[in-house]
Amino acid sequence: MSDTLTDMGHNVHIVTYPTGQEEIRVRRAKVHRSAPFRAETNARVGPSPEKFGLDLALLRLLCRVIRRERIDIIHAHNYEGALVGIAAKCLTRRPLLYNAVNLMTDELAGYRFIRPAWLAHGIARGLDWFTPIFPDRITAVSPELRDWFIQHGVPESKVDMVPAGIEPDLFGNPSPEKFRAKYQLDGQPVIMYTGVLNAFQRIDYLLRAFAVALREKPNARLLIVSPLVSESHEQEHKKLAAELGILDSIIWISPHPLQELPSYLALADVTVVPRPECPGHPVKLLNYMLAGKPIVSFAGGAKGVRHLYDAFIVPNHDYEALGRGIVALLNDRALAAELGANARATVLAEFDWRQICRKIEQIYDQLLGNSPAPANSPVPVAADLDCLTIRHNE
Repeated sequence: MSDTLTDMGHNVHIVTYPTGQEEIRVRRAKVHRSAPFRAETNARVGPSPEKFGLDLALLRLLCRVIRRERIDIIHAHNYEGALVGIAAKCLTRRPLLYNAVNLMTDELAGYRFIRPAWLAHGIARGLDWFTPIFPDRITAVSPELRDWFIQHGVPESKVDMVPAGIEPDLFGNPSPEKFRAKYQLDGQPVIMYTGVLNAFQRIDYLLRAFAVALREKPNARLLIVSPLVSESHEQEHKKLAAELGILDSIIWISPHPLQELPSYLALADVTVVPRPECPGHPVKLLNYMLAGKPIVSFAGGAKGVRHLYDAFIVPNHDYEALGRGIVALLNDRALAAELGANARATVLAEFDWRQICRKIEQIYDQLLGNSPAPANSPVPVAADLDCLTIRHNE
């Protein structure tokens, strides 16, 4: 998103955490990283004691960049970006655009940082009420997320549906053979999940579905490919896999750099989205589509795809159906190839950053008073950047 906006003539500054220098490629936007709060340990998704210090450092840096670079708009991504952006808006009086990709009611308890769970759910509901109040505009990455905001009191004119985008060049030259040899995968059907292992991703459903598939395809392998190390979650999932009798058929891979993701996905015969409740847009789904891989997904995670056209979609929480869907695509390679090809065509046609950023540019104009027209047309953005500040060039 940031590079595309830069190509469109905007002066884009990314203000973010000290981690991620090697994993995330930013070619043209200017990147400002906050100083580490303490010696850097393994990066993790969700809240942690270290994050509080990191967020304070991020806020300080953001305000400094806004004043030094004469920033016109704060564009905040994801929850921590929104909270930091709200504070920066109060301190600098700049308009705030919040790119919403999730709800805390769906995720906070799953991080297991706040105990007991009822307290986490209560705080999550409070955050979901509090956060949308302050941004001048909100972009939601799915129709369901936009509808949630409107149903919970956010004015319809304040919320736009702007989905996640893709970078086609990232998947241009995969090199799967080194991983095929490393994990001895010749001739074995490969089922793949990519992403973090937190509870809200429902890896338990993935494992139970794989157990169903393994009954008919005993030589199949499940590759669980995660960008981050999460020993506690991995041990929990391995315990369930052992109880199901499928542990020896699973390969656990973590961490991996982003540039290796296309090569891992090139190994897959079937990819899986096991999350049933997902108000946002699973970025893994876009990656699967861009890789041209057949997808089996619960209905709740199947954003922007259609059953038996560009994905195999099953009812939420029915892991038996999820497993049968995997088997169906392993048995019918022609159907699997058709779904994969259609998925790639869909993502290239509807999720290109260039058309998405034109929508974002319209919102910038309206925030600066350059265009009175509403921007709520249903145009088909999720960046994993924590806070993006933009100096708008008229």
